[in-house]
Amino acid sequence: MSVCNGCIVTCEHGGNRVPARYTRLFAPYEREVNGHRGYDPGALELARAVASALGAPFLYSTTTRLLVELNRSANHKGLFSKVTNKLDEDEQNWLIQNYYTPYQNRVEKAICDLCGANRKVLHLSIHSFTPVMKGERRNADIGLLYDPRRTMEKSFCRAWRDVLREEWPQYRVRMNYPYQGKADGFTTQLRKRFPVKAYAGIEVEVNQKHYQSSRREWNALKFVLVNSLLRTLQDMHK
Repeated sequence: MSVCNGCIVTCEHGGNRVPARYTRLFAPYEREVNGHRGYDPGALELARAVASALGAPFLYSTTTRLLVELNRSANHKGLFSKVTNKLDEDEQNWLIQNYYTPYQNRVEKAICDLCGANRKVLHLSIHSFTPVMKGERRNADIGLLYDPRRTMEKSFCRAWRDVLREEWPQYRVRMNYPYQGKADGFTTQLRKRFPVKAYAGIEVEVNQKHYQSSRREWNALKFVLVNSLLRTLQDMHK
């Protein structure tokens, strides 16, 4: 039996694949495509481990985020990257219709299916962040992003943080870091579509330094995140 039938796991930046249609367009940007601007290294592997442990629906994208940004609202200025913002309006609309909207719809349908069973849905959107941004070193191992105005999200993140701090204090956990959970993003859009009592959207951010360091260190972090999550869910259902 699933640990939590009301969970769904997604990974919006799981890969850096460039569709054949855009190979020539992206040819000068190989460095960006293969770096943190092109995808979230390690996120797909972590998300798959989380979904497997929960027995939860798992939806993900392996297309580079530089094509169209799945973790932004449709009207956000960052929807298209410096590569694709050069395209004409028709071509950008094609990207939206063939990549952006289908992914959003798949996730929304999966949440609707769970909500239809009168469950409280916990959506875990898995990401990773670069250790250094604009010359500043980020001082966290794990970030839990949520909307402070939503009680279910705040309570869950605090409970998860407390488990991590108690059991694995060697990892630094920060709330709404390195980004604000209420900023423009996929979970923010979903909060507008689902009732506050039915949906909680949490973005999980992990420092890519663990993925870049060694296989042993990365596996250790995956173990910690999965097991701390399971303990948190079990404690909250007592």
